[in-house]
Amino acid sequence: MRIYTRSGDKGTTGLISGRRVAKDDLRVEAYGTCDEANSVIGLALSHLRGESFEGKEEFLNFMHRVQTILFHVGAELATPKDREVPWKLKQSHIDELEEKIDSWDEDLPSLTNFILPSGHQSSSSLHLARTVVRRAERMAVSVDTEIGDVNPLVISYLNRLSDLLFVGARYVNKNLDGEEIVLQADV
Repeated sequence: MRIYTRSGDKGTTGLISGRRVAKDDLRVEAYGTCDEANSVIGLALSHLRGESFEGKEEFLNFMHRVQTILFHVGAELATPKDREVPWKLKQSHIDELEEKIDSWDEDLPSLTNFILPSGHQSSSSLHLARTVVRRAERMAVSVDTEIGDVNPLVISYLNRLSDLLFVGARYVNKNLDGEEIVLQADV
């Protein structure tokens, strides 16, 4: 299989339905932003390659599951309402994120101030992934507002995923002694 097809050389791309749309179509922006977030999560995980901490394998396995689900979320965003996707997001996927957030958060120090993205490279990359997921969420809302066919669980999942990435960044910092920098109130 060749990587290039030349079919997008004039600024269009094909949706899962086969319909061609402009590459700056809201739907393409939304699923492309999910892809971007997935790449940043992969970058964050690559920074853990030489690191060691209790629970690292479980953390990596869970985050790889998140990446897989995020890939499928992008596929849902790429599929118009009149087409069926073979895999659909379920409430249980959101529940799974919430359970992991609670699990990681119970061992973290309480926050009394905002924190700056900082600490270990993996932690900072997870913060970056969080902001990209927030953009994907905004794009999904725009698709739903303009076109009206986004699975509401997609928006909920992206919202909760950004929370998970925030807590995940803190979890990594705690386990690798990364410094959490508190936002200064007076600058």
